[in-house]
Amino acid sequence: MNTLEDDGVEFPLGHFFPVASDNHDDSDLLLPAPAPPIHAEIIRIDFETQTHQTIALSLSVDAGPGCGGIAWPAGEVLASYISRRGSTLEGLNVLELGSGTGLVGLVAGYLGARVCITDQAPLIPIMERNISLNGLQSHVTATELDWAKPLPELLQLPDIVLAADCIYLEATFPLLVSTLVALVPQPPGRAPEVLLSYKKRRKADKRFFALLKTHFTWSSLVDDDVDDRAQERHDRGGITLLRLFRRP
Repeated sequence: MNTLEDDGVEFPLGHFFPVASDNHDDSDLLLPAPAPPIHAEIIRIDFETQTHQTIALSLSVDAGPGCGGIAWPAGEVLASYISRRGSTLEGLNVLELGSGTGLVGLVAGYLGARVCITDQAPLIPIMERNISLNGLQSHVTATELDWAKPLPELLQLPDIVLAADCIYLEATFPLLVSTLVALVPQPPGRAPEVLLSYKKRRKADKRFFALLKTHFTWSSLVDDDVDDRAQERHDRGGITLLRLFRRP
């Protein structure tokens, strides 16, 4: 796993975030920085497919509902990885957990997948706004999904499960793991592909993976499948990309 820490690599909202000193002892760091004072701004984020097609997204970001309303680097890295999958996503059912702005799911929808982006109720308006901004109403829907509750009965078993930067609040770790367990049947059942992107936060991620390993194994994804900008984020920002596998 990547053990490097964030050293101030630029990203679309980078000017809102302080850069930590290399000498700062953040061994107890569990949470991302407080949500910056951003309200109803629209940014543009571009991704490139393997065939050099540009995916240009307009993204409404708003810190009003909390840090979930911001586009974080782990989401950009996973979105870049998804963009390189290109037309292979067409027609697949994709579910994104903890979507926030919906960035990763929007990229999947742009590539022709049938996508359900999910989060808690306060973030639904932001997700719906971003679906509309990008004209993806026919491919992407926004749905409330509370990890503390059973999965909705109408939720279709996905082909792919996406989760970006969902590992930061320790109280939610068991809830996220239980949601993944509910979504991914044990072998020999048909299991969806599970892709996880996260920012390494030392103690926090160790506690999460201690819970996760009871039900899943995982492997690192190939770095070549992200574009140059996201690769910088991956290499220098402490972002790790994983594929999860359900234990028998």
